[in-house]
Order: sequence, then structure tokens, then C-alpha cells
Amino acid sequence: MPKVVKTVLTDTVKNTTVPIVIQANGNLTAKQRVELYSEVQGIFKTGNKLFKPGQKYNQGETLIRIDASEYYASVQSAKSNLYNSIAAIMPDLRLDFPDVFPKWQSYLNGFDLNKTTPKLPEISNEKENYFITGRGIVSAYYNVKNLEQRLAKYRITAPFSGILTEALVTEGTLVRNGQKLAEFINPSVYEMEVAVSKSFGSVLKEGENVSLSNLEKTENYTGTVSRVNGNIDATTQTITVFIEVKHPDLKEGMYLEANLDAEKVDNAIEIDRNLLLDSQEIYVVKDSLLDVIPAKPIHFSDTKVILKDVPNGTIILRKPVPGAYAGMRVKSSSSTTTTKDSIK
Repeated sequence: MPKVVKTVLTDTVKNTTVPIVIQANGNLTAKQRVELYSEVQGIFKTGNKLFKPGQKYNQGETLIRIDASEYYASVQSAKSNLYNSIAAIMPDLRLDFPDVFPKWQSYLNGFDLNKTTPKLPEISNEKENYFITGRGIVSAYYNVKNLEQRLAKYRITAPFSGILTEALVTEGTLVRNGQKLAEFINPSVYEMEVAVSKSFGSVLKEGENVSLSNLEKTENYTGTVSRVNGNIDATTQTITVFIEVKHPDLKEGMYLEANLDAEKVDNAIEIDRNLLLDSQEIYVVKDSLLDVIPAKPIHFSDTKVILKDVPNGTIILRKPVPGAYAGMRVKSSSSTTTTKDSIK
């Protein structure tokens, strides 16, 4: 009775240096992002640009302007009181402190109610300090500076050039103290957070290049490891790695896959995972018969496994053989084309 001999695809082992590539995935988030909150209350005034998601702003450009006319009047009143207080002591300064009179006269001459209040002149001696402080000049000055600081909060400017991704208020609304107004991001630099096994914590270094791709594998990007968390997640025993990537086509929230080069294994081979048996052995072809030899797996990926201790020149299977067993007679073929079972 003729015996059925299967033709199998084989490879000849040649041990080389195989890099361990860690596959991870995650979503992009903007490296620079701010949530805008109001520290004051008032009516949101209409600006030069519509306050809508997708609107771009340059660094220093006004994002939000809240009506501060009432508060501005109180600031001007406090500045006027400070000016009057200093002017009231000028005759006494001329008589009792003629040496310091010129600098205070110069201060008054440079005082402009429509500009930021200038810093008080340096007090040069103890008598001058008692005289100026006793007239309430210093406390009035710091009261004005406090009011000016709060007045600046009625106008929110862009901390960097970017784009609005969320706008929770519109022109004409009453903005309340502590209310969230918007989210603002820099769309030129993104980060992706991925979790990798703690066993690679010592080999992942900042500045290493990372290959990134979208789910469809149609677009490829290059990123770099920007930060590695020093803490290990107690639940999953993984380390968080942050990958920085720049590309004009990227958007926040995009899902990407990353390939991180962890380390290199010398004298090893890489084969499909389904070729490794549960007994940590692989099939080899010896004298047209299948046999098994032990192999030492070093690293598993989704589809591949890196093995050591497989001698050079060993003929191994390239594709799994259904129903394979040790001692099975096969016909070896190194052709990459699909072959059919042949009969002897």
C-alpha cells in the first residue's frame, strides 16, 4: 500500500542577533494642553475671533475677555487715591526731607493713571521709612497692585500657539468664578502613553526612536521615548512609557501602535509562535523524518517567538504541519510557493 508523504516548507537555521521589539498601543494626547478656568465673574465679551472648537490662536493672543468696566473703575479710584496721598506729603518732604524730595517728585511726574502703577521709589533711611509708612503710602500702593493683578484676570491670553478643542461658553454668557471655560492644546507635539512589562524597565532609555503606525498600517510615523515612569503598576506589573511624536497629520485621540526596540539577543532565531510546541520543543527534519528538539524561548510577541539553543544548519519547519508527530515521513521543500501533498 503506498505511503502518503507530506511536502513541508522548511528553513535552515542560521543564528544571528535578533532585536526584541515590544509592541504596544495607545491614544495620542497633546503634550501641551491647558484647561481654562475663570477666576472672576462677568459677561463674556465678543472678540476678534469666534470662541469655538477648532479656532486657532497665536501665543499672546486674547482668548477670552470678560467685561471689567465696573472693576476697572474701582482700580482707577484706588490709583487716584494713591496719587493724591503722595501729592499730599510733597510739601512736608520738601521741608523735612529735601534730599529725598527729588525722587518722589520724579515718581509723581511719571505716574500715569492709564498705565500700570510704577514701583515706589527705594526708601533710603529709617526716618523716611517711618514718614512714608506712617502716611499709609506703602499699604495704599500694595492695595493698588493687588487690584491690578485681579484686573489682569479679566483677560485670558493664549499661553502658546494652538487650537481650541472644547469651548463651554459663548459670547454674551455670564461667566462665574471657578467655571471651566475651554480646553486649549498645541497641535504640533503629541504624546502616547503605553504600558510595557517591568522586565524591560532597565533597557528602555529616553531618547530612543520608536516606530509608530496606524491600525490600518497605511501610515508610519517616528517618535522618541520622552519619559519613563519610575513607578511600577502594582496591579499589572507594567511600566508606563511616554512616546513623543510630531506630524501635521496627527490629531488628538488617534489610536497608534508602537514598536519599541528593547534589547538584542545574540545567537538566536525568530519563528512563528505556532511552530513552538507546548513542551518548549520545535519540529526539525532529519533524513526525511520529523523529529523534535528542545528550544529556549526568550521573548514572545503577538505572532513571533525568539529562540536560543537551536544549532546552526538545523532544518526546521517554516509552516505548521497538521497532524505532525515525531517520526512522520515528510518531503522537505524550501520553496516559498504553496505546495500540495505528494504521494510516493
